[in-house]
Amino acid sequence: MFIPPRHGDLMIVDHFLIIFIAQCMSRSLASQGDIDALFKGAYFLPFATEGESGQGNVRRFRKRITRPLLKFARRQAVSGTSNQASANSNPGCPVPLMDVNRGNEPHLATIMEKLEQICRSGQFIGGPHCKELESSLAELCQAKFAIGCASGSDALLLALMAIDLQPGDEIIVPSFTFFASVSAITRLGGTPVFIDIEPATFNMNARLLRGLITSRTRAIMPVHLFGQCCDMDAIRSIAVEFGLHVIEDAAQAIGASFNGEMAGGMGSLGCISFYPTKNLGGFGDAGLVTCNDPVLADRVRLLANHGMQPRYYHQAIGINSRLDAMQAAVLCTKLPSLRLYAAARERNARTYEQELRAAGLAESIVTPFSDSRCEHVWNQFTVRISGGRRDAVRAALSARGVGSEVYYPVPMHQQKCFSHIACDPDSLPETERAAAEVLSLPIFPELTRQELKLAVTHLIEIVGSEKSFRRAA
Repeated sequence: MFIPPRHGDLMIVDHFLIIFIAQCMSRSLASQGDIDALFKGAYFLPFATEGESGQGNVRRFRKRITRPLLKFARRQAVSGTSNQASANSNPGCPVPLMDVNRGNEPHLATIMEKLEQICRSGQFIGGPHCKELESSLAELCQAKFAIGCASGSDALLLALMAIDLQPGDEIIVPSFTFFASVSAITRLGGTPVFIDIEPATFNMNARLLRGLITSRTRAIMPVHLFGQCCDMDAIRSIAVEFGLHVIEDAAQAIGASFNGEMAGGMGSLGCISFYPTKNLGGFGDAGLVTCNDPVLADRVRLLANHGMQPRYYHQAIGINSRLDAMQAAVLCTKLPSLRLYAAARERNARTYEQELRAAGLAESIVTPFSDSRCEHVWNQFTVRISGGRRDAVRAALSARGVGSEVYYPVPMHQQKCFSHIACDPDSLPETERAAAEVLSLPIFPELTRQELKLAVTHLIEIVGSEKSFRRAA
């Protein structure tokens, strides 16, 4: 029977339910018998004993807890992900944009073993897995310090807090980026100064920096979009000249490099996301801040833990953004495969290029440009569909069962929540053109050759074969 836990056991029960959900997701449970099997399994032994009086508790527990969890797990097993990734899974599609379950499946046995150890230890925040992840990521990013936090969004916020961003301070940032790059600035009262992008790489155009720097500028925030680093030589040169911080948004670029230097290790601070669809994805939200300055590292660590040092003595107004041990365990397990993931993404990207070139597509489609100075890790394979046809092409792909997504349809300077930010409407032409043309295609490492071939074939048939094929330049 199931014995209701003591008050002190409630947190452990919560984490055992997390394991239950993970098992549901990995096994694609389909019957009540599977639940019964799990209840008899080792994960629930701490709360099991013999007797008849507790059977009602078991039934109530199943009705109120496990049945909703089963429904959730079934949905997850089909969709493969959640939140922003609703289009990443394309339930039932022959070619999904993303399938996180395929990437997690080879590691599940090891991950489940580690999660059980964490549950039995009771050390859910910090601990050896978090220390291992921080040490491994500092080495990977060629940084002296790495500090885990709750998400990539928090990593950006903590980096800005660490440099003591004040209301009215300006941060130069692309408008063609994910929301978190800009919202972190505005949350602290800072002012985003939007910079246009290079049309080939989608990254900030460093040649425009000088014209945007004022006496209020505190930092430059290069966003290594889609897995390719910005021109960090040019950006750092200007930052040094004007005494500015460089805060790398490397959320999509873990493992990428520029002239041999790793993303996250080239600026004053680097910010990394472990959202499930990233190249190194967790089982939920998690993030990391990297840096080489011990003072900044101490500041980030302090601010991520309520500004508290020692316990219950608060030196600053921080936030609660600690990396939990379960996410760290998942990420440590998957980290040794990161280079293999990148190599598989690279192969998929080259296949797209070769097939599209052989088809002789019109100038209405342009494949991604890869800077020779960069090691691209292909978080996305983003083409351009010009002539106002992008949305129609995407709809046609969807009708044929091929997943795709638009990253990003509305640039930040056009978002309603940022309408108060002064911006010259004519200053971001490449940003607005990209927002109207970009389309990201399936490229995840576990994509099969058959799926990739099917995606390319449908794209060719939809766009139409022409005489010429043009690369971004």
